[in-house]
Amino acid sequence: MNVFMPDLVVSLVFITYAIVVLLSFGGLLTWVERKQAAVMSDRIGANRAYIKIPFTNIKLVWLGLFHGMADGLKMLLKENFKPKTHDALGYFLAPFIVFAPVLLVFAVIPFGGTLDPAQLFPSLGSWFGGRTYPLQIAQLDAGILIVFAFSGLTIIGTMLAGWSSENKFSLLGGLRAGSQMISYELVMALTIMGLILVYGTVDLGSIVRQQSGVMLGVLPKWGVFMQPFAAFLFLTAAIAENKRIPFDLPEAESELVAGYYTEYSAMKMGLFMFAEFIQIAIVGALFVTLFLGGYNLPFMSDAGFLFPGGHTIALSHGFVVPLQMLGFLAKVFLMCVIQIQIRWSLPRFRYDQMLSFAWKMLLPLSLANLVVTAVAMWLMGGGQ
Repeated sequence: MNVFMPDLVVSLVFITYAIVVLLSFGGLLTWVERKQAAVMSDRIGANRAYIKIPFTNIKLVWLGLFHGMADGLKMLLKENFKPKTHDALGYFLAPFIVFAPVLLVFAVIPFGGTLDPAQLFPSLGSWFGGRTYPLQIAQLDAGILIVFAFSGLTIIGTMLAGWSSENKFSLLGGLRAGSQMISYELVMALTIMGLILVYGTVDLGSIVRQQSGVMLGVLPKWGVFMQPFAAFLFLTAAIAENKRIPFDLPEAESELVAGYYTEYSAMKMGLFMFAEFIQIAIVGALFVTLFLGGYNLPFMSDAGFLFPGGHTIALSHGFVVPLQMLGFLAKVFLMCVIQIQIRWSLPRFRYDQMLSFAWKMLLPLSLANLVVTAVAMWLMGGGQ
């Protein structure tokens, strides 16, 4: 049997699923941002865009969901202005260097358990030859390192946009973005080091599998209970890495117009903004993978639920797999809402405060967390 075709088909399905999910999150979060801001400031909000049913006076507002479609059309149809003086190659490439790595990070994130196609589609069992597939596009041993490698590319794209525009606001925004993203990426790396010590791997799939089950009888064995302080530091640094309020100094409109993308318009500006919203989902997915058990649900295994006290609920494979995928998406959406809540709750830092916060507060705390974790692991290992 040729095993290449089944593997190719499954990989294409996974890639299509990932693209659809990320683009849907990007579009949906533009609406969530508007609606959540309106609710928090006691406004109606996001209710101007609608579709009118022909030959009637019925207008479909649907809570303002059409605003996202209107934004997309506006970006596609607007004229693409360019500055008179700019570096053409860098100016053209920068939005894509920022946007593409954000999508690629999802390739190493497991979004479900293990799929056995023969159990879901018995008539295709012989074609798949009994093969099973972890719901993850790229099962790489060095998954965490891949995440940081792609994150580094976005820094280059952001700085390139600022430099190539030949605008003083853009250049300042690019410089701010570079220093900010490098500073907070260091903090993110140090917080994850604690998790690597606990789980002994940089494989995201293995980290999620080790978070299944319970500890102390009732608590899910999730990373947030093993490394609660690291979870707080990681989320803070990840929001700063995404340049969201209170860390949006690279594009602070009251100081730099729009920062590193001041000279961009139409869909190129749309790519920067869309990358930011998709990165909210990526930050949520990473946090869920590292600290909230990934696709694992409390007391659930591949056979069903096993509650404390011995009560069980058996589930078929065709029910477990979608439940794990939906559980993962629900957790990611919750983390996105929390990030947007933070964005509308906190005032913006001053630039010097933002850097001081990274180097004088978060960095020492992340080092302290790493040292405490290392000592704890050493003691738990019998001091050897």
